[in-house]
Amino acid sequence: MKEEIIEIALEKFLLYGFKSVTMDDIANSLGISKKTLYTYFNNKTELVTSVTDHIFTVISSGIDMICKEKKNPIQELFDVKKFVMENLKDEKSSPVFQLQKYYPQIHACLKEKQFCIVQETTQENLKRGIEMGLYRKEIDIDFIARIYFNGMACIKDKEMFPLKKYSMNTLMDFYLDYHLRGICTKEGIKELETQLHLHI
Repeated sequence: MKEEIIEIALEKFLLYGFKSVTMDDIANSLGISKKTLYTYFNNKTELVTSVTDHIFTVISSGIDMICKEKKNPIQELFDVKKFVMENLKDEKSSPVFQLQKYYPQIHACLKEKQFCIVQETTQENLKRGIEMGLYRKEIDIDFIARIYFNGMACIKDKEMFPLKKYSMNTLMDFYLDYHLRGICTKEGIKELETQLHLHI
């Protein structure tokens, strides 16, 4: 039952946001009483923590599987983007913004874990891209990996990039294009154009 609660809560949070969804909403969706819900989670904060831990595990495991396939680094980035979007339902409610605003400690903890994963996988992606001649050999790997992570975090700011104007999927496409054009060789640009065409 606990796993089912987490799955339903995750679906609701991604669709409507962490603040908007109440414990009553989740209990009603499951057809159980709020009292029963509280036997598994003492409060909403505890539930939000479990949900964010769950989605982090799912996404980090999926990214790890994609990276193990050792596809060319540009295709890898597009595959990761597609996987993340499928699991975050295009983030229509800007859940990250609500998590940061209403659950800052949970957000800070999640961001730290995300940074460790993204830093490691991005650095590996950059190294392989340089070896394959797709990325420029003179780029600073640590700097680019940090800029990449921070840029990804920035595009989730709904005040800077309102959802009415940009879907998260569109923003991710724009950002990948922006990121790769700054580090690619001529061969890398050709591969980027191929991937952009495939993902239209």
